Amino acid sequence: MNEFRTVLFIIGLMLGSLAVGMLVPAVTGLFQTSPDWQSFIISACITGFFAVALILTSRGELRPLTVKQAFVLTGFSWLTLTAFAALPLNFSLIGLTYTDSFFEAMSGLTTTGATIITGLVTTPPEILLWRAMLQWFGGIGIIVMAISVLPMLNVGGMQLFRLESSDNSEKILPRATEIAGSIAKIYLLISLLCAFAYLIAGMSLFDAITHAMTTISTGGFSTSDNSLGHFNSLGIESVAVFFMIISSLPFVVYLQAIQGNREPLFTDAQIRGFLSLLVTIITTLWLYRILTQDVSAATALREVIFNTTSLLTGTGYASSDYGQWGNFAICLLFIVLFIGGCAGSTSCGLKVFRVQVVLKSLRRQVQELAYPNGVFVMKYNGNALPDTVTASVLTFAFTYFTLFGLIALVLGMLGLDALTALSAAAAGIANVGPGMGEVIGPQGNYSELPIAAKWVLCLAMLLGRLELFSVLVMLTPRFWRN
Repeated sequence: MNEFRTVLFIIGLMLGSLAVGMLVPAVTGLFQTSPDWQSFIISACITGFFAVALILTSRGELRPLTVKQAFVLTGFSWLTLTAFAALPLNFSLIGLTYTDSFFEAMSGLTTTGATIITGLVTTPPEILLWRAMLQWFGGIGIIVMAISVLPMLNVGGMQLFRLESSDNSEKILPRATEIAGSIAKIYLLISLLCAFAYLIAGMSLFDAITHAMTTISTGGFSTSDNSLGHFNSLGIESVAVFFMIISSLPFVVYLQAIQGNREPLFTDAQIRGFLSLLVTIITTLWLYRILTQDVSAATALREVIFNTTSLLTGTGYASSDYGQWGNFAICLLFIVLFIGGCAGSTSCGLKVFRVQVVLKSLRRQVQELAYPNGVFVMKYNGNALPDTVTASVLTFAFTYFTLFGLIALVLGMLGLDALTALSAAAAGIANVGPGMGEVIGPQGNYSELPIAAKWVLCLAMLLGRLELFSVLVMLTPRFWRN
């Protein structure tokens, strides 16, 4: 117990914050005279009780986090928060089982955007607000973790983005606290700007607030079953595209820009790679659609820009059924599901920098085969790439696709058809949300899946959001030995 006293204390504080957060939709429901406000009060009391219990249990001298404790904190905090965040959904009158509630909460906190709920237009506003808040909290949480914790833990090449030269694990907690404060201000400011832009574009105040939360977190939860296609507004889609892109860039460059260093905004390899990839895919799909389908160039461009940006950033909004764009488009968008945005953003997926490192490694391998006596140094952002980083990225990529294959096989064993199993596994581990096909495509949701499949996808969402190894390392017996 003493070894994990700091971990329990931090989780207790997180649960306390979650309990306070539950009061916001409770007040919203009370003013809307919706009976579901009571489920949030009850859930807040239960969550608050366990929060106080954990804080009191861990009272005493709190020592700085070790690397082992940081791993434990990363995994168990997400699981614990999800378990309690599911309570209001389970207690509400919309009739969700605890499995469905846990799935919805996991999808929210991991900013996946896969939903169980049908009839969102008639769903009580406090439930819609809670879903949006979960994604917003998850978005800021993953940014702080990606910038301050994962680089210290050397997870999947994230050490490339270490912000300080010291590897001293005792600096993890204070460093995370310092960065969280600065990033949270930027995150809140961008969220407010996004909500204001949605309001100007024609959304109601409630829709503007909830969609701003789910846009900035690249989560994708909406207030309608038809997602942003419900509004059929070019202005609203334009706002969404702009802020989805903003949220998929490293938030640390915004912090640097505020401090006077704006150069990374224009020179960072990740940013240039992400934007180049986005433009290339949009151009390719646009040309494909106007050359092979009976659709106007303007309509095709509008639909391709929005849906491609949504899938590449991992947001998961939809304005049209991209499953009807043809086999080439489906295959290309399926690949897009895996890539994601930049490290240090709210976006998910494999991350652009890993794709770049894999391609650089492939290029060097070909050069070494062609010129055995040559010396080829891989660089990233002008700096030489250490072999340890390259090895971490290649291992991560191999593990990523191996787990994707295993998850797809398990889903297939549980009765899902091939397209649904493959796209669900991809959407889960890449934290995108909607998959392909009639069942979980942009016009469907995950409510029809078997119970076992929902739990498998919860694990997939957790693995994908926490960068795989943060969870996998805790499954090894050696990790728990002193």
